[in-house]
Amino acid sequence: MTGEELLRAATRRVRGRALLVVLVTAGAAAASLPLPSALAGAVDSAIAGRTNLALVAFVLVLGAAEILAEVAGGILTTSVTSTSTAWLRRLLVDRVLALGLRSRFAEGDVLSRLTGDCTAAGAIVSIVVQLGSSVVISTGAVVLLALMDWRLALVFLGSVPLALLTARAHLRRTADDVLTYQRVSGELSARLLDAVRGLRTIAASGTAEREAGRVLRPLPRLHAAGRGMWRTQARMVWRAALLLPAVELAVLTAAGFGVLAGRLSIGQVLAALGYVTLGMSLVRQIPLLTTLSRARSSAHRIVEVLSEPVPERGGTTVPEGDGVLEFDGIRIPGGSLVAVVGRSGAGKSTLAARLGGLTPDGVRLDGAPAAEVPRALVGYAFERPALIGDTVADAVAFGTWAGRGAVRAACRQAQVHDLVVRLPEGYDTPLAEAPLSGGEAQRLGLARAFVRRPRVLVLDDATASLDTVTESLVDSAIRESGSTRVVVTRRPTTAARADLVLWLENGVVRAAAPHDVLWREPDYRAIFTEGT
Repeated sequence: MTGEELLRAATRRVRGRALLVVLVTAGAAAASLPLPSALAGAVDSAIAGRTNLALVAFVLVLGAAEILAEVAGGILTTSVTSTSTAWLRRLLVDRVLALGLRSRFAEGDVLSRLTGDCTAAGAIVSIVVQLGSSVVISTGAVVLLALMDWRLALVFLGSVPLALLTARAHLRRTADDVLTYQRVSGELSARLLDAVRGLRTIAASGTAEREAGRVLRPLPRLHAAGRGMWRTQARMVWRAALLLPAVELAVLTAAGFGVLAGRLSIGQVLAALGYVTLGMSLVRQIPLLTTLSRARSSAHRIVEVLSEPVPERGGTTVPEGDGVLEFDGIRIPGGSLVAVVGRSGAGKSTLAARLGGLTPDGVRLDGAPAAEVPRALVGYAFERPALIGDTVADAVAFGTWAGRGAVRAACRQAQVHDLVVRLPEGYDTPLAEAPLSGGEAQRLGLARAFVRRPRVLVLDDATASLDTVTESLVDSAIRESGSTRVVVTRRPTTAARADLVLWLENGVVRAAAPHDVLWREPDYRAIFTEGT
């Protein structure tokens, strides 16, 4: 799919309302075009000392019709744009979720595409209708001007080559700058999001200034693209602004000679100026070409994500076994506790995602590819869990068919049941009305993992906010579950309890051994003494 094909698909989604926008816009054009001639007739009648109430009423009706059509068009255009934008965002969100951790697009970049790019591409119907309306109105104005006096039309048409050259130069110069600006904005968003997520680590390591420099490094490129885009816009605006009065002056001069020759009346001179203004509407819409260029480049950026192949995952085969994991020549027996340790950026979360089958990358669970086993066999809990659902019970049961009894049992395992029953409506308390600390949210995330009764349990720093006593109780519950546990941790006590420690450096396993064996290595001890 190309960007143009995506824009056409977005237009087809709203073709009914888009047709209404076209009809209403056509109505506004139909009311605006005869208005100068009607006004000219009313002026000539007044100069001649005649009162033509019918003509005055006609002028008022045309003006009211144009205003009403503009208002209706604005409402319909907003509806069409919002619907198209929502559809594009749904497409993009679905693909991002399908790609999962295999996506090559940074989170900040995806956020930029979801917000700015979908909004810009969703406005395509509005942009095309406005440009089309300007073409119709400009053409109609020239025709009516020619019917009044062909000489005036010739004078006006002399401005057309200048207007076309202005538009052509604007499109050619702005396209690359717009696309560069959007790409660099996405890169900047990605860097900023990474910095915000790692704020505690940055503060602890005293690297705030260096990290600020890294985040802001794309700014010169953003500045250059922005200056180029607005320089082109400014050049186009002042040229278009000079063109309109110059054409009006030329037509007014020609009309003056028409009055002297007896071909035109005073009212027709006013009508001629009105038609010049309408005829120049296309020139006044040249800034809209920047918006069109942005919509096209935004569509291309959306298509980049939509064209990313989705890995196959989530098969239906349930392998026999007790949670044996195998990867990169390492075998983890079923029921083992595995600690994943390493400095910040070593790839701990990435390895945890591999072992749990979120990324189809050579890991086998009980002999089957981990990415192809049913999701119910693997439970996940994260440091900052995203609790989804209307109520607390919904959040714990999310992604399963667990009943209230299973939810309560899982919450008892996660040491959060006593907290939940004290809430105003217990398990039926709306999430938005449940004040949860970081540790309490983590325990609900653990309960969500426990309720699956998984064969493999992946805990990505999921107990980091728990106090020592609560962590010990949760750890006992985890051991009793019999699951194979993969625990990303920063605590040496957790690593010491593990059957096997995977020590990561630069995204690869430097060593796999018990904690007491690895503790002899100074570099390993430094992981816990220097912090992560």
